[in-house]
Amino acid sequence: MKCPFCGGQEDKVIDSRSVKDGSAIRRRRECTTCSQRYTTYEYIENIAISVIKTNGTREPFDRQKLIRGMMLAAAKRPVSLGQIETIASHIEDTIVSKASREVESKEIGEIVMEQLKQIDEVAYIRFASVYRRFQDVNEFTKVAKDL
Repeated sequence: MKCPFCGGQEDKVIDSRSVKDGSAIRRRRECTTCSQRYTTYEYIENIAISVIKTNGTREPFDRQKLIRGMMLAAAKRPVSLGQIETIASHIEDTIVSKASREVESKEIGEIVMEQLKQIDEVAYIRFASVYRRFQDVNEFTKVAKDL
């Protein structure tokens, strides 16, 4: 590890601890050349995941886009950002655990609806109305009655 203060190549690790729910390691280091201390982090390299859209195009998975969509559905509802981020983490974990580098947007949408339905029914209906692209009021009414 190159020292950010003097550029020295030798250091010693003073302290290591797990952070971010075990997905990273924080290391406190001391340069043996200048004796300055600095912090480094080790992360597991993320696998690039592509989302296959309904029209067949592919785009990189974007956690922030997922969160924005859920926040719109949950606007002015008693749903916290923490709950939305938990859903996003659950979706990411589900996708990564499949060991596939591609996932259909339909699958992501179904997981979001399943999770929102458990947290807030209004947010669920809002998300479903955009996601499923209801063509008329009868489709919307059917989903509402199913709740």
